[in-house]
Amino acid sequence: MIGTSTTALANGITLNEQSTSSAGTAYAGRSSSALDASTIYGNPAGLTKLPRSELSGGISVLAIKDNISDSQSNATGTSKGNSVPLAAVPFAYFSAPLDDRFSAGLGLYVPFGLVNNYESSFQGRYFGAYSKTEAITLQPTLAYRVNDYVSIGGGPTLNRFDAKLQNNLATGALNNGKETLVTIKGDDTAIGYNLGVLFDLNDATRWGVTYHSKVSYHLKGQTEVADAPAALGLNGKYNARIGLDTPESMDTSITHHFNDRWTGYLSTVWTRWSRLDKFEAINSGVSAAGQSFGLGRVGETLNWHDTWAGAIGASYQLDRQWLLRAGYSYDPSTVQNADRSVRIPVGNRNSITLGAAFSPNADMTIDVAYGYIWDSTASVRQSNNSGLQPSYSAKYDNSANELSVQLTYRY
Repeated sequence: MIGTSTTALANGITLNEQSTSSAGTAYAGRSSSALDASTIYGNPAGLTKLPRSELSGGISVLAIKDNISDSQSNATGTSKGNSVPLAAVPFAYFSAPLDDRFSAGLGLYVPFGLVNNYESSFQGRYFGAYSKTEAITLQPTLAYRVNDYVSIGGGPTLNRFDAKLQNNLATGALNNGKETLVTIKGDDTAIGYNLGVLFDLNDATRWGVTYHSKVSYHLKGQTEVADAPAALGLNGKYNARIGLDTPESMDTSITHHFNDRWTGYLSTVWTRWSRLDKFEAINSGVSAAGQSFGLGRVGETLNWHDTWAGAIGASYQLDRQWLLRAGYSYDPSTVQNADRSVRIPVGNRNSITLGAAFSPNADMTIDVAYGYIWDSTASVRQSNNSGLQPSYSAKYDNSANELSVQLTYRY
């Protein structure tokens, strides 16, 4: 079978970069704080806590390193690592109170994404040479304040998903030294929803719960085979169908004001990654030779499992204009060593963040945040099950630096 060793998500986890104000505390308290209009993603019920209309937007820039060591393969080549280019993740929100109880908003953000581009001589290119996937979400939102203690909110999500994935096949001995390149492209638009509830337990403590639904995509596109041995008659493009569910998640957090200066945040997030048990592109128009070559169904088993992530953070009101933040988060890997691929070679993830909010006046806030992210050492072991994918094993030590900035204007 021709394997693509692929998945369509960011390093096996959801992208967190939808808010700089939340990034400063490592996203602790995201579902209970309602800091600005980015609560549309964090907890839509939080819109009832914003007394004025707001425009809020920003961008997060990530510099990611994947350092590879102890690589072994039956194929010649290199294992340089650092396959992830500099990435930028934008977001934008609008919110407005409609009356004393109802508020509305609109958010645009990126919940999932992956970019991975190894050198052409990468030893593991038979299991993943290039990956680029992205989900972009538009979320209209309505929130309602039930009483002084409870607010609810939610809205549908319109999600656009695009993917391009490539890997090589070791056909050089049959093809004058040329390796076959398999490329899969697909896209789809699908509907989901986000719901939230926010409780004011007392004057100092707030508790929130947010549910992000699964989104079922039916990607349509093409599988292209290039530079295969001419005698096999496989070169060309085939219509492809790919079924993919991005998982639902539930975020719950507590925000507690210890006094006028200090605030603490505590969060946990459950994500149902077990929905991603396999990836498979079903191709039409494949000849009998192509079917015997494994081109009719291209894919592999993923065996991902559900995860619980946690975060803790704090903020300090330095003066009327400056608020300082810090946080730590832990997010376990979605896969065991036996199922980890070169496309998403992540381990258990740790993050430390620092942030600040500067409000020169009541109408404007500028948020900045910096985060250092690192994984535990992750082992990759991929076997030659097709006969055309030389086995590959290595250890990955991944880290990243993240810088985020956001501007919020109230009127």
